[in-house]
Amino acid sequence: MDLLGGMSRDELRLFSWVAAAVFALVAGVWRPHRLHWTALGSVLLFAALNAGAGIYVLNHFSDSRWSAGGEPPLSVPSFSGAPVVGQFLEPLDSALNGVVGGVNEFLAFKQALPIALDFLAVSGWALLLSFPLAILAAVISSAMARRRSADFEKYRATVDLLKDELEQVKRQISAGHSVDRNPCTECP
Repeated sequence: MDLLGGMSRDELRLFSWVAAAVFALVAGVWRPHRLHWTALGSVLLFAALNAGAGIYVLNHFSDSRWSAGGEPPLSVPSFSGAPVVGQFLEPLDSALNGVVGGVNEFLAFKQALPIALDFLAVSGWALLLSFPLAILAAVISSAMARRRSADFEKYRATVDLLKDELEQVKRQISAGHSVDRNPCTECP
């Protein structure tokens, strides 16, 4: 089953943009504190979809969608219908059909190759863009991790201070109970 069979090359080109934008939007809403990774992921998704589209075009090079305004396929005249010698020319018909079929496949590949290379070039540019985005995302994640670590150390210091104060309060309470065993002054 060919899921992309009904898409023209413009729709295929638009599909990769829309899919990457939808991914960025959904992932950005789902995890807004990780937008740097979402941006990198959407660029990588865009690159992968364009590379996939280029491979799809190369795998389906004989499809008529890639031959917009190209040369029409060649056809072979039949020699087997010739009077008197037609039956002797049947092997020539099959040989010519094979040659013309190969030429038609070559022409179809020649027409599909620039389209596939366009998709692959866009994928390459997206991958090239992903390198600085990956570095930026790593720097942002590192800064966020340092900030979380500093916050954690600040909270740990506060907890340690509160523990010390609690121990002092416990000592004061236990020292107060040991001096005055009878806290009730009116009791005998």
